[in-house]
Amino acid sequence: MFGKKYIVGEIYYGKAIYLITNVIKSFNLRTGEDRIKLDTTGFSCHTDLHSELCLVNKPVRIDNSGLTIYVPSSQSYVNRTLKPYANRDDGTAMSRVSPVKIVNGDVNAPACRITHDAPAVVFSSGGFTGNVFHEINEVIIPLFITTRHFRSRLKFLITDYKPWWVSKYSKVLTHLSHYEAINPAANGSAVHCFPGAVIGLVYHGKLALNATDIPGGYSAFDFKHFLRESYNLKIKNVSEIKREKPILILISRKKSRVVSNENEIVVMMEELGFEVVVTRPNRMSNLNKFAALVNSCSVLVGAHGAGLTNQVFLPDGAVMVQVVPLGLEWASTNYYGAPTKEMGVQYLEYKIEPEESSLMQTYGRDHPVITDPASVFAKGYYAARAVYIDAQNLKINVKRFKETVVQAKELIGRSSPLN
Repeated sequence: MFGKKYIVGEIYYGKAIYLITNVIKSFNLRTGEDRIKLDTTGFSCHTDLHSELCLVNKPVRIDNSGLTIYVPSSQSYVNRTLKPYANRDDGTAMSRVSPVKIVNGDVNAPACRITHDAPAVVFSSGGFTGNVFHEINEVIIPLFITTRHFRSRLKFLITDYKPWWVSKYSKVLTHLSHYEAINPAANGSAVHCFPGAVIGLVYHGKLALNATDIPGGYSAFDFKHFLRESYNLKIKNVSEIKREKPILILISRKKSRVVSNENEIVVMMEELGFEVVVTRPNRMSNLNKFAALVNSCSVLVGAHGAGLTNQVFLPDGAVMVQVVPLGLEWASTNYYGAPTKEMGVQYLEYKIEPEESSLMQTYGRDHPVITDPASVFAKGYYAARAVYIDAQNLKINVKRFKETVVQAKELIGRSSPLN
């Protein structure tokens, strides 16, 4: 908490202004019209391709009944609508996010019913939550970027509130805020008053944190340290794992990009000296337990998909092996491969040959789906998704894949703590 209750409201109010103003660095409002507006009016918004953020460094009132935020001002009335979710370039995701109305100006705001002594951070748990990649990429990392420097002196107001999501990430939420998250739908027509507010979250890219743009200079390593602290994970570096057989987690898929000869793969891995843990989606749903399992493993293996997001729980120096299906080279690299370096994870990929894809049987060797995936992507994302993501399964060449698994074992053998 804050250590003591401030009797003089201005003392904490000044602290709230300082903390909220520091968010400016996270959203590149260092100069220009946005920064000037915040300095002169106490209210400013900024929009980029992925996200939208509004900062208020003066008292605000939030009316739960209409998700309306009142920002008092002597300026003329301005009405703005914002969806507080960091994937604004995806229409499907944003259709699942409720809009927040911001009323800025000289208006008669409703009276306060509940008064808080900490600033509000307003964000949505809608969008693509339910998929662990989108949960980490578009909510958890942006939440860390936006709020870590508050040192838990803030209150979350979560729109599109999903109890299961709040429960799943309770350890993260309670380590970023000392207060219980507010569900506006549960408070009916209550009007909450805060000394300031941040509406929306800052986004830096796929599983990315740009340390130079974050107050305090937090990096991907700092984010991993935060997760270890939040989930009480014991292993920092893979070299600390002292086991006769290192643990290899194999992510098993059941809907698409299914590995039909998974059992053969497991036998090969066990023959190489690994203790293989085959993990299915239901096991990954209990994040408290699954994070500890991932933290104890030396190698994480899986076909391109959301399960590879769990690299954030791997100890430093561990290895992630991504099986790259046909046509998904760019997505594999940019979604899961590229972030591993900043996460302190060693990365290998196994690119399948056309013969290892079910698409070969479906379309034949000479079809553009096989020979020219770019021509399929030229028809649009959803046309390509229907083929390469939703309709492709794999039968891996065990002998060829074995070379990659051997390389992974050699890498963990050479791993040592970073200085």
